[in-house]
Order: sequence, then structure tokens, then C-alpha cells
Amino acid sequence: MNLEEFYEYCISKKGVTEHFPFDQDTLVFKIGGKMFALSSLKQWEIGNPSVNLKCNPDLAKEWRIQFEGIQPGFHMNKKHWNTVTINSDVSDAFLKEMIEQSYVLVFSSLTKKDQNEIVALG
Repeated sequence: MNLEEFYEYCISKKGVTEHFPFDQDTLVFKIGGKMFALSSLKQWEIGNPSVNLKCNPDLAKEWRIQFEGIQPGFHMNKKHWNTVTINSDVSDAFLKEMIEQSYVLVFSSLTKKDQNEIVALG
């Protein structure tokens, strides 16, 4: 997966916004004002891309055992976040599944009002 594919996949989800809240390097995707994916643009440029994704804690542990390319979230709550090395032993299809799960997990944590507003975006 390249940066453009990653970007387009994340931003295409309903209600997603992009931000640079920490610095000009860390691209953050949010749903309802809450992060579900973040990645360093510099790491993409030097050929070492990765993304931090929110994850169910039980799945996070399981996936870290199954894949070398999935580690505890770098600079994140390691119980709830994974860092996924892109173009590793994690397929693009599984990476997209993980992004989707992160999005759904964060979406489901929003208030019903916020969820309804996002759904109403059509």
C-alpha cells in the first residue's frame, strides 16, 4: 500500500476529517473528533511507513502474536492501540480490515447524537 491508497481509504469513510494536531508530520484521521488512525508522513517518505490504529484489546494481543508487523501502539495506550508496519507481513486487505475496525470502534464510542449526525451525512 502506498500513501495515496492509505489516505484515500481513510478519508473515504463517512464523517472522517484529517488533522495535524501534534506537528506537521503526523497525519491524524478522526471520526466525531476522535482519532482512529495516525501516521508519520516522514516515515512514508523514507520507506518505513506505519500506522497507529485503535483496536479491541483482545484482538490487539492476538494480532501481535500472529504478525511481526503489528506491535503495541508507539506513543499510544498499548492496550488499545497497535502500530502496524505497512508492506510487512500484514496484507493490504488485512490492513484495510484493521482500519475499518478502528473506525467502527471509535464510531461506536461516540454519543448517539454524534453518530446520528454522521449517518445523516448520507
